[in-house]
Amino acid sequence: MKKCVKLIAAASVIATLGACTGVAVNAEETTVKAGFIFLHDENSTYDLNFINAAKAACEKMGIEYVAKTGIPEGQEAYEAACELADAGCNFVFADSFGHEDYIIEAAREFPDVQFCHATGTKAHTEELDNFHNAFASIYEGRYLAGIAAGMKLNEMIDAGTITADQAKMGYVGAYTYAEVISGYTSYFLGARSVCPTATMEVTFTGSWYDETAEKEGANKLIEDGCVLISQHADSMGAPTACETAGVPDVSYNGSTESACPETFLVSSRINWEPYFEYAMGCVASGEAIDTDWTGNLETGSVELTSLGKTAADGTQEAIDAAKAKLESGELHVFDTATFTVDGKALESYMADVDTDADYEGDHEAVSDGYFHESAEGFRSAPYFDVNIDGIDLLDTAF
Repeated sequence: MKKCVKLIAAASVIATLGACTGVAVNAEETTVKAGFIFLHDENSTYDLNFINAAKAACEKMGIEYVAKTGIPEGQEAYEAACELADAGCNFVFADSFGHEDYIIEAAREFPDVQFCHATGTKAHTEELDNFHNAFASIYEGRYLAGIAAGMKLNEMIDAGTITADQAKMGYVGAYTYAEVISGYTSYFLGARSVCPTATMEVTFTGSWYDETAEKEGANKLIEDGCVLISQHADSMGAPTACETAGVPDVSYNGSTESACPETFLVSSRINWEPYFEYAMGCVASGEAIDTDWTGNLETGSVELTSLGKTAADGTQEAIDAAKAKLESGELHVFDTATFTVDGKALESYMADVDTDADYEGDHEAVSDGYFHESAEGFRSAPYFDVNIDGIDLLDTAF
């Protein structure tokens, strides 16, 4: 297990903070020492996104930063969390879904330390005062990135490169989990909003980070006639496969333009800096951290990169128009009028929000004409796991 401990000069948190905003804190308040647990290291686009945000937030707030990288989704996560708590960290954050049970175990052992976890599902049912989940409405970012994909498909159709019925996209996913399903479905719906004939095939690697498998997955999709690729997996495998094949690519968690300049279209990502500032500010001020926190476009937690040079004309304008409608509430990503399931409208769906061993639905998620993803009063992590028409799963991985 590779561990990397990085220290930024310890300091009392200074300046002024309104109630738990996380922008800065009063010198008389609690000194925060922040510990971070990352599944991989900077070579993973997923982890790098967290690492950059954690460093930026700690530097901005004058907080000591301690990081452990390469921590698997197993007992090692519990050990890392305990080591950070023993080292004096009063804020501990873990970035991977499979870390959750081990972070909960550590939270029970260290009740005076605030433990936060990204993408998890259990904080609202565990009811621990010192364990919290966080996510963001990245499905909105995926939807906007899908618009860039759909605009590129339209350009290819108009140029005669493909016909309308050849507008087939490919998607490399890690696991057949709700987080991934929500992401690729919202991306697909974004593409369909501007290219109605778009279809999509999905393949899964069974790993969050496997460069070889991700490259093989992308190549399999390309060989099967997919003319544009996206991904929910953490290496450069899919983007580099696209660059080699000359196939447009929508990446995730950060721009891949420098490595793949001829094929990069756009990337969506969660900006975790607002959450880190908020949560660490709460620790400093003694305020309670939300059990489930969901960032969005308005909080600056959901972002798109600049468009790549291969993006189609009019793409930015189309994205900007959709973004404005999402922010105003005029547009909902999972509007049930825009998709069908087995040829029928989705009028009701019991979502598995309170995760249990049987994965049974427990909350009605469809109302007012749309599926309410990451909704207030439910949980922050995605629970949209519906298989909609137009998306073909080539395999599964649980």
